[in-house]
Amino acid sequence: MQKKIVILGAGESGTGAALLAKSKGFKVFVSDMGQIAPGFRRELEDNNILFEEGQHSFEKFAEVKEVIKSPGIPDSAPIVVKLKSNGVSIISDIEFAGRYSKAHIIGITGSNGKTTTTLWLHHIMKMAGLDAVLSGNIGVSPCRTLVERDPDYFVMELSSFQLDGIFSFRVNTAVITNITPDHLDRYEYRMDNYVASKFRIIQNQLSDDCFIWCLNDDVINRNLRNGITPAHLMPFSLDKECAARVEDMELRTEINERKLILPINEISLTGKHNLYNAMAASLAAMHAGVEIEAIKEGLRTFGGVEHRLEKVGEKNGVLFINDSKATNVNSTWYALDSMKSPVVWIAGGTDKGNDYSELNGLVKEKVKALVCMGLENTPLKNAFGTIVPKLVETKSMEEAVKIAKELAVEGDVVLLSPACASFDLFKNYEHRGNLFKEMVGKTQ
Repeated sequence: MQKKIVILGAGESGTGAALLAKSKGFKVFVSDMGQIAPGFRRELEDNNILFEEGQHSFEKFAEVKEVIKSPGIPDSAPIVVKLKSNGVSIISDIEFAGRYSKAHIIGITGSNGKTTTTLWLHHIMKMAGLDAVLSGNIGVSPCRTLVERDPDYFVMELSSFQLDGIFSFRVNTAVITNITPDHLDRYEYRMDNYVASKFRIIQNQLSDDCFIWCLNDDVINRNLRNGITPAHLMPFSLDKECAARVEDMELRTEINERKLILPINEISLTGKHNLYNAMAASLAAMHAGVEIEAIKEGLRTFGGVEHRLEKVGEKNGVLFINDSKATNVNSTWYALDSMKSPVVWIAGGTDKGNDYSELNGLVKEKVKALVCMGLENTPLKNAFGTIVPKLVETKSMEEAVKIAKELAVEGDVVLLSPACASFDLFKNYEHRGNLFKEMVGKTQ
């Protein structure tokens, strides 16, 4: 009898899962509460995959034992709650993909730095001529790739939402860049729930795998119990003796007598946060068997990530920087820490239970004006109203950029680093960042 599987959500992850399930002989049904994008709809139709949109019809889930859920759908969604109460197993597309792959899986998670580290590592591996596919939370769905072939390596950015849906999925090279409060609205506003989600990345590791993490991160260290993973432990640090570190202005990485030494002024991206990213990427590359010289060349030539401290342009001596990807407080901390000029700071959006207090020192030192941009700016006003010399509320990107330009003088920086999610005024952080760049381009 043909096995049936239902997929919730018809974006990249859901459509990819549907295509793989179809290729493996499953009877597939896709259900999306919203409208399915034309490209994904066409793929489903071309492959004779049944689907619905604008609703979840529970009767369509009859006799289904397993459902693949897209990461954007919360566990609190009524359809998910109902399915779980009926004993249906809910998995992620990553879990499903892992059943059909023998690739070396490199998985990177963390509150900040995971996208940069993932892209940087993928760049290094492509420079080395390896068959490495960028996947997970960025790139193409691993399921989509597996319809055609099983690569030698998957380099995956893994969000906490994706990790929540893995049970047997094994990550050979696991990286946690850091853990700071983020997405707490999805975790009952409990930090321990969020931390547990991140640590799922190492739950199925074996003794020949490795776990890479930041030794300067107190949250990771507190939760890293003895015996939590049989994998090799490979920490990195700016100032501690470990597998990757900074010493005498050099990045030094060492695994099993293989050594990489590179002056930090040769690393393509600057800032403390990017030293952490470079250490994580170099360790992961070394564990995956990449040649030392290829790693060095990749560290020298990587061009960075759009919407992450991206220099948009300079107008009348004012530099405009797009850091729209800073959707939490810790990411904005690193952005402000890297600023060398007075800052007109554009911030705000959907507050995810943020504690802004860790920014107080940097804001006092570096921010001359705060432009709040969002439908609800009270948390920002309460946090910084008595700290910044000037605070202005706005309700659109156009207004925010216009006000910021008026407040800035020659030698200043206008920094978009929201410290919040983007869903109040924008589709996502990319939409927010692109609008910022568009509005900056229109300024005279």
